[in-house]
Amino acid sequence: MTKNTYFKSSFFMLVAASLLTSACQNNNPDNQDDANATASTTSEAQKPSTEPLVTNIYTADPSAHVFEGRIYIYPSHDVDAGIPEKDDGSHFDMRDYHVLSMDRVGGEVTDHGVALDIKDIPWAGRQLWAPDAAHKDGTYYLYFPVKDKQDVFRIGVATSKSPAGPFKPEAKPIEGSYSIDPTVFTDSDGASYMYFGGIWGGQLQRWSTGTYNANDTYPADDQPALMPKIVRMSDNMLQFAEPVRDVQILDENGKLLLAGDNDRRFFEAAWLHKYNGKYYFSYSTGDTHNIAYAIGDSPYGPFTYKGVILEPVLGWTNHHSIVEHDGQWYLFYHDSSLSGGKTHLRSVKVTELTHRPDGTIETINAYTEN
Repeated sequence: MTKNTYFKSSFFMLVAASLLTSACQNNNPDNQDDANATASTTSEAQKPSTEPLVTNIYTADPSAHVFEGRIYIYPSHDVDAGIPEKDDGSHFDMRDYHVLSMDRVGGEVTDHGVALDIKDIPWAGRQLWAPDAAHKDGTYYLYFPVKDKQDVFRIGVATSKSPAGPFKPEAKPIEGSYSIDPTVFTDSDGASYMYFGGIWGGQLQRWSTGTYNANDTYPADDQPALMPKIVRMSDNMLQFAEPVRDVQILDENGKLLLAGDNDRRFFEAAWLHKYNGKYYFSYSTGDTHNIAYAIGDSPYGPFTYKGVILEPVLGWTNHHSIVEHDGQWYLFYHDSSLSGGKTHLRSVKVTELTHRPDGTIETINAYTEN
């Protein structure tokens, strides 16, 4: 299967996304003078239903957690690196992480400044993409994907005694790690699991044999889709405790989702939350830009597809996290309304999320009619 087939709607979805929302605000994060240059392409028919959490910088890929009773958000820090926009994501050349926090949704948001800089990671090359965080025994762990000096994505870990950082990175990436979008879920029994993987620019398709192959290989449309990965973490949270295995996402008939099922199959942005004893695996469908979800009885799955949590947002990518605070569930996500639709200049937002009585999740549209 060719890349063009596997991602055939990418360009058209990007164009459609640019028509979703109204003209953006005149904010100018990171001194990007042209942040609003594409505002004229947006539609007057709809407007964003939520505002960015911060406007002093561009943020994306939010991983939200409740630590010490406060909500902490670990996003990517988008910058304009001066790299021409490409479908493989090379223009997403982020270089550090900021940590955001607030005592409640709707409250004042604190930007704690730089928590980790790429120059302080000994093995890092470029592209510090979507991170996540975890906590155990008084230590906070920041997990991050970055390309090594051979331009291969690996996953690293850094530690701090504060949820806001700064974080000190380990000297080497986690052994056996690869690809992007690590997220760590800690179950009620104390066991922690990392989910990871991203297709195309995230290089997951280069690991189908278990070793790295620089040639991109994708399954045919009628074959099982590339699957995200899961691995249990070691007690010290710095290593993998077992071999990496596939996360199986099934259709309503118990069959693996196929590569040609663009509306439902995995692409990137894994997240796991637990509700009423069930495990909810959510993810981005990539070129169709849904945040979809599937439900299972174990952190390992298998997970059965159930529907869409978040419909496509302005800016092509879609990446999220789900967290409970004070009895209410929230969806953190990003879009590009602040930058006028620029795909690599995004802003983190939050909205309420509702589980129905049968356990399914109400679908969210991030825009309202004028």
